Amino acid sequence: MDTIHKIGRRKTAVARIYVSEGKGNITVNKKDYKNYFTTPHLQYKIMQALNLTDNAEAFDIKVNVFGGGITGQAEAIRLAISRVLVELDPENRTILKPEGLLTRDPRMVERKKFGQKKARKKFQFSKR
Repeated sequence: MDTIHKIGRRKTAVARIYVSEGKGNITVNKKDYKNYFTTPHLQYKIMQALNLTDNAEAFDIKVNVFGGGITGQAEAIRLAISRVLVELDPENRTILKPEGLLTRDPRMVERKKFGQKKARKKFQFSKR
């Protein structure tokens, strides 16, 4: 198996991952993923697809991620890893699809409206 390249996105975060056979090392922007994502919740999100398919120590994963916040980046990486696992073994689709790991979350921040403080603030009511 050579290197497989996939892209995952969430909000404005974009993750490009390169997967090859290995011992389970995951590097995010040239750091270990546990140093990049310090909270256990985000580390769980990164490993979720690998743990569900029992591939936690089968592959080495290099990730380049940019844009968005730390949670969006973690979820973008999770989507990209899920896509790689389905390409490697189509049977993984039946495991990952019910968990919602193959769905690109389309929610984006709504733009700010002119003359307003925020996106959803109502305009000032005036009877006349």
